[in-house]
Amino acid sequence: MSELCFRCAGKGKCDRPVCILKEHLHIRKSFNENSKKDFSGENYNVFVGHYGYPNVNVGLLNTDINTKDETLDDPREWVSHRFDINDIIQKRSMLINSNFKSNIRGFNDRLMDVFSEVSLSDRPVDTEISLNKKPQFKLVFHNELSPHGPKVELEKARITENVHVPKKVDSVINDELKATESLNILHEKGFDNHYLTKILSSGNLGLDTNKKLVPTRWSITAVDDTVGKNIIAEIKEHKSIDNYQVYTGDYFGNYYIILMYPEVWSYELFETMIGNKDSSHDFEKYYGRKDYATETVGGYYAARLSILERLQVMKRQSTVLALRFVSDEYWAPLGVWVVRQAVKNAMNNQSINFNTKEDMIKYATEYVKRFGYELDGFLDKSVLHKEMNTQLRIKDYL
Repeated sequence: MSELCFRCAGKGKCDRPVCILKEHLHIRKSFNENSKKDFSGENYNVFVGHYGYPNVNVGLLNTDINTKDETLDDPREWVSHRFDINDIIQKRSMLINSNFKSNIRGFNDRLMDVFSEVSLSDRPVDTEISLNKKPQFKLVFHNELSPHGPKVELEKARITENVHVPKKVDSVINDELKATESLNILHEKGFDNHYLTKILSSGNLGLDTNKKLVPTRWSITAVDDTVGKNIIAEIKEHKSIDNYQVYTGDYFGNYYIILMYPEVWSYELFETMIGNKDSSHDFEKYYGRKDYATETVGGYYAARLSILERLQVMKRQSTVLALRFVSDEYWAPLGVWVVRQAVKNAMNNQSINFNTKEDMIKYATEYVKRFGYELDGFLDKSVLHKEMNTQLRIKDYL
């Protein structure tokens, strides 16, 4: 992802002769001519901002077109349809963020009633929307979230059909369970992270006395972290892998090489924008982190989860060193789900197995060179690599 594209987001601040983002603006004229202040359409998701916390912007992500098009708001659909970045941005540009102000505990509000109800639906919901003005075409990008169209103040909203809430979700939210317990139960029942993020963000999970809105970007990480920790507890009951393994894969120009050592669970991630000298870097040892991964942020937990899901299937644990290289192919931010999918692609590929650490490092060294880097530069900074080279184990005394 070009840093200029990320910072500019189509505002024309770079010196490129053609702005790729502006190529999507051919729909601007049609959007603006046909937009309405009052309309009936589908509500696909909800959005909770973080600025001004605890008084935040709360939004319904809807469209004025009655399509029930699942591809507007479901990363699984984007992957299965093999959408490219252009396809996803064009789809997301149709979603209007109809928003209003609320306190994180402000559930006694008629707009919040609508917000809370549609947030539980596992499919688009027919909704009547009244805005304070006609929306004008705009693409809004975030770090961890998928992009969407313009943000306009919401005045009235009314649901015009029965909302479909899965029975298991309805049961969990009405039980006196902590949010972490609810998330793990629903994840084990097969509900995906995208849906779990929505219902956590909307304040539907947790003990009644603790329920509150959670900014969407925080919810994404909270879901990945909570589910990940649950799997970590499980894999620690299993043996370590038997050999040294390497997994490689990519998605939208996000390339991963994942080195797995036959040791107990620990995890380290390096993220590098190709062409930059410096990398972001975070790690955790066997007993986990006590603080947030401030350098690699949401990508740390998303990548970790996809790795853990593979180890869960293998019924093994491992020390993991993951390297991410981001190319200019990833020219516009689409959200943390891209990281989760890129690592999933890597972990679903056939592993390359080695009998010795030296052979694995030799292979990884050649792989990393294709991006213009030396593996030694990462290993020299790696906390886990250093620990594995210096820490004595019981077997060393046998």
